[in-house]
Amino acid sequence: MKNHYVILFFALMFSSFVFSQNGNIQGIITDNNGITVPGATVLIEQLKKGAVSDFDGKFTIVDIPEGTYTLLIQYLGYSDYEEEVTLSASQTAFVNIVLASQSTELNEVQITAYSIGGQARALNTQKNKTNITNIVSTDQIGKFPDANIGDAVKRIPGITMQVDQGEARNIIVRGLSPQLNSVTLNGSRIPSAEGDNRNVQMDLIPSDMIQTIEVNKAVTPDMDADALGGSVNLITRTSPQGFRLSATAGSGVNYITDKRIINGSLLVGDRSNDGKFGWMLSVSFNDKDFGSDNIEAEWEDEFEYNANDDEDNLEEVDVNPYAKTFEIREYLVQRIRRSFSANFDYKFNDNNNIYFKSIYNWRDDRENRFRLEHEILDGEDIEPGDFTVDENGNLTSFPVEVKRQSKGGVDNNRNKNRRLEDQRMFNFSLGGEHLVNALQIDWMASFAKASEERLNERYLEYESEYAISYNNDSEYPLYTPVSATDAAYNDFEFGELTEENQYTEEEDFNVFVNFKLPLNLFNQEEGFLKFGARARFKNKNRDNNFMEYSPETSAFNLLGTVPTRDYSDSDFLAGSQYLVGSFATPEFIGSLNLNDASQFEGEDVPDEYLRANFDVEENVFAGYIMANQKLSDKLSALFGLRIETTKITATGNQIEDEENIIGEITEESSYTNVLPGVHFKYDLTDATVLRFAWTNTLARPNYADLVPTLDVVLGDEEIFVGNAGLDPTTSMNFDLMAEHYFKSIGIISGGVFYKKINDFVYTFQTETTDDSFGTGTTGFDLFQPLNGDDASVLGFEFAFQRKLDFLPGFAKNFSIYLNYTHLKSDANGIRNEDGDERTDLDLPNTAPNMFNASLGYASKRLSLRLSSNFSDAYVDEIGGRAFEDRYYDEQFFLDFNASFAFNKGLSIYLDLNNITDQPLRYYQGVKSRTMQREYYGRRLTFGLKYDLFKKN
Repeated sequence: MKNHYVILFFALMFSSFVFSQNGNIQGIITDNNGITVPGATVLIEQLKKGAVSDFDGKFTIVDIPEGTYTLLIQYLGYSDYEEEVTLSASQTAFVNIVLASQSTELNEVQITAYSIGGQARALNTQKNKTNITNIVSTDQIGKFPDANIGDAVKRIPGITMQVDQGEARNIIVRGLSPQLNSVTLNGSRIPSAEGDNRNVQMDLIPSDMIQTIEVNKAVTPDMDADALGGSVNLITRTSPQGFRLSATAGSGVNYITDKRIINGSLLVGDRSNDGKFGWMLSVSFNDKDFGSDNIEAEWEDEFEYNANDDEDNLEEVDVNPYAKTFEIREYLVQRIRRSFSANFDYKFNDNNNIYFKSIYNWRDDRENRFRLEHEILDGEDIEPGDFTVDENGNLTSFPVEVKRQSKGGVDNNRNKNRRLEDQRMFNFSLGGEHLVNALQIDWMASFAKASEERLNERYLEYESEYAISYNNDSEYPLYTPVSATDAAYNDFEFGELTEENQYTEEEDFNVFVNFKLPLNLFNQEEGFLKFGARARFKNKNRDNNFMEYSPETSAFNLLGTVPTRDYSDSDFLAGSQYLVGSFATPEFIGSLNLNDASQFEGEDVPDEYLRANFDVEENVFAGYIMANQKLSDKLSALFGLRIETTKITATGNQIEDEENIIGEITEESSYTNVLPGVHFKYDLTDATVLRFAWTNTLARPNYADLVPTLDVVLGDEEIFVGNAGLDPTTSMNFDLMAEHYFKSIGIISGGVFYKKINDFVYTFQTETTDDSFGTGTTGFDLFQPLNGDDASVLGFEFAFQRKLDFLPGFAKNFSIYLNYTHLKSDANGIRNEDGDERTDLDLPNTAPNMFNASLGYASKRLSLRLSSNFSDAYVDEIGGRAFEDRYYDEQFFLDFNASFAFNKGLSIYLDLNNITDQPLRYYQGVKSRTMQREYYGRRLTFGLKYDLFKKN
């Protein structure tokens, strides 16, 4: 009976608004170039009603009695603007407001510009948000030398990025792992092409295809809750209010290979004369040929040898930690990005409009890799005379197995003798906005897909064994052959020839609808009641295979009998002492016809791919209700509740002895999360804002962890078990932030935040104590994802950006941009290989310190900027014990860019990236123990930009 009363209450409230006789005011705010202006405050002071323009510059004020009113438009950095509007009963009045960019005298600064700048758009939007948010506009992105969205996002406070081949790929928000954060496109979740996790490849999306980056660090109930660290929303460009043409053409050089860079973009858009139909088309292209110089090592602190010719009773020698494997790697990479976008909108009348937004990103990543790998022989193969230990307990020589491996692909127009990683992501969205008297309705349906295909990936490997001397330098380890004759590359014997095919795809269908009604509880400026629902249907699957080929002729017996090339480089960035040597050429590998039975015998190798193959369906159904209300002239509150139900069906393989499929395993699971939230905003002055938020968020486990796989690898005495029963990671979050906005377009802010995290997921490593997984499996290493107990993150942020216009002379053209974030984390419930709880660990991927700083100079025509980005070291992967923990080392990047405007539309630019030649470095256990050190070199780009505006 109570439910009937609730339904009746909402029905009466709904009908009262639908049949209201009052009118509404809608409008759009642009600058004098026809570019929309977000974040402007629009007020009807005599009615205490108002609104804020959205990212498309639109605003709506509902339930207004008929009459003539004065709209007051306030925008940070500009004088107040007034517009008069007359409203009839039951009508919607539509107004076009232009914030002219003529010189505007303010107390602090005189602004003269061609149009409202990107920084003004971003900070006005951020200031008027109820929740804690960072906004970065596309114009502001353009002030930094960032080619992709990942590199642009790392400039935002509290964010650092993990890199791939020198480009920012995986986003870490407030120290939390990439899979704990949400990345959306126009509010719709972006699917991931990564095979074993939920990470979105941020380097796949060019920065010039995005209008605004919105980082929500405290989500509201109308946002997806799977944003434990934060939600990054990428907003594509909006149709202009007049004709716009923008083009970029450039080139450059990668210094690591001295190969060229080609880049270009084109954007064109317009609106019909009656203002109803708007369109924008854009395309972006980037082609660069580069690579990386890499060394890698894996460390051990135990050493065994065969003292009595008895393989079952090995002797152990106390030695200092040593690199049991050591590799030198040379990468040659070509990346081609293509991005296309088409956006359309149509206004049926003042109360109804629809839009279509689309983006298609396509990246080809071609790679050759040449790897010289050394691995110490097993203890049973080492006898007393085979190794030496000095008086300090350091191993100084021992026998190794050595492999020279070439990585390539087939010889065709797509692969070009390289491994081709074909990544694609597209998103198509159809939505609408409607006004029924005082009821605002918006909806959207979207379909998105991400895929990664790697076909005909080939490896040709040759092997040898010889003695090496070892330098015991833990930062720069080096293996040197004792005898150059024994290590001659041409005597290496054939090891293996393989070809692999991989395909991963994720499809995502989203639909949501929101309803918004005016609300006035305390006779203050009007608030709103908002409620809605969302459904998301996701499917992720992997389909890999792996073949090994045995040559039928003796032509492959020795490396010296096949075409080779010496890839040693005296300028090898990891150190000139590292000489990688000679390998089979990519052209030779690409020319092989592996389907010719007279030359090769093929064999399927299931243990290389069976565990990786899976199919997961994940359906999420969500509903929410929230209210935003002024409690006083200065204090407003947003409070609400979100409920999300998740249903998962996961299918994996049960594997015995690496290659025997016993059968598929399918398991279902479901859970429901109730997630309340409260946000307070207090306007201490017109320029100073205090914010507080209490929110609850979650992160769903990675797909690969949910798959109910059982893989017993008898040869390696290892067992891998999935866990379909994993709980989602949840977090209760508290945020307190203070912001002061300068009239001269700047901000100083600071705040603290705390996250109490439950059920985080980690991989547990232990030894089996019985034969539960089959006869003879006692003492096997067992790997299984488990939920940890809890963790906490405590941190604070500080940010400052402003033009130094208070200085005299040319110094007033300088500007400063800086931010700093400090984190402290604790993790409980992580156990070592013996089952004992570890108390010495931070939460993985939690960088204690992050810092951005830049110094800029901008006159009317010349712009210069020197930018730096720093992120501290953090634990990246937890091992079975502290010695095996892997850490991502600290990074410091320094970049420079310059531009010069010949006139309003034409300018030139120059960017120099990675001035510090910062490598990607991992270390094992302690900072001095290098696991990986990979260098990418510097990059120089330059070119022309052209912008043409014509307002209708």
